[in-house]
Amino acid sequence: MHQTQRQQTADLLKARGLDRALFAHAHSVTWLTGFVAPVQTGTNLFSGGPPLVWYDGGQFTLIVQDVHAADAAAFAPPDCALLSYRSYTTERPITSAENLADVLRSVVKLSGASAGKVGMERQWLTAFLHDALREALSDQVEIVPIDGWLAPLRAIKTDDELALLRRNFALCDIGQAAARQATRPGVREIDVWVAAESAINQAAGYRVPLGNDCVVGYRSPNNVGGWPLDYELHPGDSLIVDISAFPGGYWSDGCATYYAGEPTLRQQALHRVVREALEYGISLVRPGIVARDLDRRIREFIEQAGYPAHTHHTGHGVGVSGHEAPRIVPYSDDVLQAGMVIMLEPGIYFPGETGVRLEDGLLITSDGVEVLTRHDKGW
Repeated sequence: MHQTQRQQTADLLKARGLDRALFAHAHSVTWLTGFVAPVQTGTNLFSGGPPLVWYDGGQFTLIVQDVHAADAAAFAPPDCALLSYRSYTTERPITSAENLADVLRSVVKLSGASAGKVGMERQWLTAFLHDALREALSDQVEIVPIDGWLAPLRAIKTDDELALLRRNFALCDIGQAAARQATRPGVREIDVWVAAESAINQAAGYRVPLGNDCVVGYRSPNNVGGWPLDYELHPGDSLIVDISAFPGGYWSDGCATYYAGEPTLRQQALHRVVREALEYGISLVRPGIVARDLDRRIREFIEQAGYPAHTHHTGHGVGVSGHEAPRIVPYSDDVLQAGMVIMLEPGIYFPGETGVRLEDGLLITSDGVEVLTRHDKGW
C-alpha cells in the first residue's frame, strides 16, 4: 500500500534537488504510509508531536508514539521503516516531546547530512521539533519549506485509494438512508444524526469517525451547516444532512435534504432547482474543465431560476483530507483531470426558514464521470 505515493514523492524531491525531507502534516503521513492517528477524539493526550515521516535517499521512516506502533507496523513495508518513542508511562515523568525529539535527532544524524538541502513541512511542525531538526543538521545544510508540495500529487487517486473511497462512500449512503427514515416531526437534529451514525457503525462493525452537518431549516442566523443539536423538527421543516465517513483516513462525503412530513410547494420548488443544478453540474464535469468555470456555471443555473446561489464552495476534492484540491470555487484555475475525486454540492438557503443542499461524489474519468454516491436525493 502507498508505494506509488512514496515513489512519486521520491521522484518529486529528486527533481527539485532534495535528497532528504521531513513530512509532518497528518495528511502527508497518511498519504505516504497509510498510517492514520485516531481523529475522532483528537490528538492523543500523551503524544510528543505529530506522526512524522523522514525521507532519506529513497528510504522512508515513519515515526510514531509507542501506543500506535503496533497499528503502524501494518504500514511499514521494506521501503518504509518504523520507529517509535516512549509516550505514556507510570514509571517516570512523562517526557513525550523530548523522546520524540531524541528519535528525530537520531534518525537525522544517521543520514549524515553535512551539506546541501533538507525539505521540511514547517507549517505543521512544532517549534520544539523544528529546533531538534536544526540541531541535528550541520550549519551548512539549508532547510527548504515543502509545505503543499504533495497536494498536486494527492489529487490523482490510485486504485488502492479509490477502493477505500468507494467503501467509505457506501457507508455514507447507509447513513443517509437511516437519516431519511429517522426524519419526522418531533425528533431532534441529534436524534437523526445518531440514527445515521448507528447505522454506519453497525454496517462497518466498528466505530467510524464522522463529520459534518445536520441542521434544521429554521436555524438562525446560519442554517448552512453545523453539528446536530437539540433543535426539534416541526411539520414541514427541512433538514440538511451532510455526512462524511473517513475510516482508514480517506474522506467520503454526501449531502441530502429531508423533510419532517410533506415539504411545502416552495420547498419542493427549491429542492427541484438544486437537484437540477447538481445534475447539470455533473453533466459538465470532464477532464479539461477549469474549476472556476464549473463553479460559475452551476451558480448561474441557480440564479437564472430566480434564487440566490450558495455562498460556500460549489465543490471540492476529497482524499486523505475532507477538503482538498481541486476546489470548485470562483478563484480556482485548477484544471480537472481524470483520476480526481470531487464533490459537487449546490444549495439554496433562507436562514431562519428553510434550506436545501444536495451533494454527490464523482470520479473523473477519461471521458466524463462516475458517480460514487448512491443515496436518494429526492424529497
